[in-house]
Amino acid sequence: MEKKIFWMIFMVLGLLADFLLPIWWGLVSTIPIVFIAWWVAYRSDWF
Repeated sequence: MEKKIFWMIFMVLGLLADFLLPIWWGLVSTIPIVFIAWWVAYRSDWF
């Protein structure tokens, strides 16, 4: 279940970054997006 939530959060935040930020900022923002998705899915104990 955590893996599915991780990929869902990663895809949604990644798409938002791609549409809202310029191309280089969108690419650079992938690293914090991975960290945020990992934290929400595995460490936050929300799921």
